[in-house]
Amino acid sequence: MLLQLRVKDLGIIEEINWCLEPGLNVITGETGAGKSLVIDAVEALLGGKLEDEAVRHEAREAHIEGVFALPEGEKSSPLRGLLSDKGLDSDEDSFIISCALRREGRSVLRINGHAVSKGVLGQIGRLLIDIHGQSEHLSLLDRKYHLDFLDCYASTLDLRRQFGAAAAQLYTAEQELRNLARKEDELARREEFLRFQVDEIERARLQDGEEEDLRREQRVLSSSEKLKAFSYEAYQAIYGQDGSRTSSSAMDKLNEAIGAMKKLVDFEPAFKQQLSFLEDTSYGLEEAARDIRSYGDRMEYDPKRVEEIESRLDTIRNLKRKYGQATEEILGYLGRARQELDSLSHSSERKAELGKTCSHLKQEMGRLASELSQARYSAACRLASAVTKELHDLNMSQVKFEVSITRDESPDGIPLANGRTYAFTDDGADIVEFMASTNPGEPMKPLARIASTGEISRFMLALKSALSHVDTIPVLVFDEIDIGVGGRSGEVIGRKLWSLAQNRQVICVTHLPQIAAFADAHYNIHKEVSRERTLSLLDTLQDDSKIQELAAMLGGQQFTETALGNARELLHRAQLWKEEQRGNG
Repeated sequence: MLLQLRVKDLGIIEEINWCLEPGLNVITGETGAGKSLVIDAVEALLGGKLEDEAVRHEAREAHIEGVFALPEGEKSSPLRGLLSDKGLDSDEDSFIISCALRREGRSVLRINGHAVSKGVLGQIGRLLIDIHGQSEHLSLLDRKYHLDFLDCYASTLDLRRQFGAAAAQLYTAEQELRNLARKEDELARREEFLRFQVDEIERARLQDGEEEDLRREQRVLSSSEKLKAFSYEAYQAIYGQDGSRTSSSAMDKLNEAIGAMKKLVDFEPAFKQQLSFLEDTSYGLEEAARDIRSYGDRMEYDPKRVEEIESRLDTIRNLKRKYGQATEEILGYLGRARQELDSLSHSSERKAELGKTCSHLKQEMGRLASELSQARYSAACRLASAVTKELHDLNMSQVKFEVSITRDESPDGIPLANGRTYAFTDDGADIVEFMASTNPGEPMKPLARIASTGEISRFMLALKSALSHVDTIPVLVFDEIDIGVGGRSGEVIGRKLWSLAQNRQVICVTHLPQIAAFADAHYNIHKEVSRERTLSLLDTLQDDSKIQELAAMLGGQQFTETALGNARELLHRAQLWKEEQRGNG
């Protein structure tokens, strides 16, 4: 339920802090005092948007904040689940929605202190409050909402979601089929191009690290004369000129040292390890000299090999320019091209597969649609009876109401249990429309064509009353739903609203004292002028102030003692009826 609503700088509301009660909350006041503006604030709070002109004059933004109680003992309720999924839950049994709705720039929307998008706010709002205003309740005249009412009553929303999921799969498969048919020529050209690319990369036979090895070899070949000279110079330093040992060669010096060490060891055996190291070094130096000499002898400039390397590097550069900056990227492109080519090569197989998929999905959708239709037909009869009973209570006993369910045959549709194929939407194959006859002898016609504004108000109330046991939305708002309704029917509407409020919170803006008398909590909206500015103020009415407000609604602001007496009688009669209902409950 809505525990508290704070509004600042909205229209003629400078600031109000409204604490609500469970049950039926009624707002009354003179026309233009701002009653519906409070409902506008609730709508803005849950929708995250507000017209610029609705922001109070000279203010940059309107602030709206609502404190809501979470459903008690329903840890797995859709509302709690959605808050948890969005990371907005807390350990408290309440949560706060706040909106700073700016005249210019982006509005700031928060839930439990976390910034949220309008989409998330809208999702949560739809689970919190159902608003029926002076124009919004006319959605009852829109046929597309009738199916929602019926499915809610029939408890077929899960089955309808299953059908919608299957329909989405069918749309996807059919779209792919259409794309395949439309793009066959384009796909053929694409296939030819991919084959060229795959062939070009495959013929190159790229290897990881190949480019680095080739560039290294290219550098060696281009410096072959220098490398040959360096190796010869190193060899001479070890063995001397032309391999003949001279006194300046490294080998000669090392051998002189070995000879001296042998003499030293004869006198001092402790140096045997050092002698062994020098002898091992001599062998190693001889091995290194041979390797260096061999390398130098083999080193020759090979122009043919240089040309081969440059050609190969040019091939790699060309592939990198087309397919990626590294061998790994080129090979990755090759894998993707092969995969796409394989998909294109099997397009005819894919078309056949998609055809079978579409056929299977239509059969499954036909089964689900038949099940939906059966449940809807059964529920339609029950709903019609329940609404008719509620209408009778609302002094509309002459009105006949029924739920029309029809279908349109289509060769491209889905097969139902009767063997025929029917057109369908995401919601099934049924076309649902509420029909009524408001006068005896008149034929049944669509509700939109026959009902007056006042009758529509009572139709909505009757429908909400009939759906009350399956409707999970915790707060219902009726903004002047009594428009076009006289005092005679007002008391009946008051009783219905109070009955609805026994398992949810109901907020009602009304001009009828017969409805206001049934309020569990009564509030008055009135205007005052302060500092040459008009302000809208909200007061909680208790006892005498409530009687005075009812008297003013009955006889005008200058009410008489007679009006006060009538107000007391009206309130007393409502209290007796409520106590009787509680006793029967």
